[in-house]
Amino acid sequence: MSIGRTWGIRGFCVLIFLAAALGAEEPGLEELLPGLRNRAVVLDIDARVVEENKAVIWKEAHQRITIPGRPVGMNLVGANLAVAVQFTPYLQARGQNVLVAQVQLWVEVPNQGIRYQTSIQTIPLAFDEPVYFFPLGSVGAENSAHIEIMITLKHYRDPGAPADPGTPANVPRNGR
Repeated sequence: MSIGRTWGIRGFCVLIFLAAALGAEEPGLEELLPGLRNRAVVLDIDARVVEENKAVIWKEAHQRITIPGRPVGMNLVGANLAVAVQFTPYLQARGQNVLVAQVQLWVEVPNQGIRYQTSIQTIPLAFDEPVYFFPLGSVGAENSAHIEIMITLKHYRDPGAPADPGTPANVPRNGR
């Protein structure tokens, strides 16, 4: 499925990164209870827009600290497109972690008005292994524009805590 043909999307070049975290007004890790710090994780989020000719026309990279079950989000706005994405990590026993990705998409389709679409996906992921997510759907045609987001789940390392060599500080207890 081609983004250009399916949605009639043009104008990625005016894409504006509005917020790396929906939690701009939410409390940060420093406001969390001290007991939650040992459960904290880091989401590395690398987002980019790739044009039809495979040229990267926009990219952003952010690290967001969160706890399992607390979403981290981003909003992307273009000339005829708005995308709101939330990523919520969940740690499970035996390291079978999942990332829940929720997308809301508003697209202006010529001569048809604005269309709204929402989706939710559960993505298995392990610590330190990148996962690619395509909020507009999979890249079907080789020469189609698309948005891709690479997410990597990492253990949180408290900068104030002494690190034990070979063992991450404050590793969440998930049965590993």
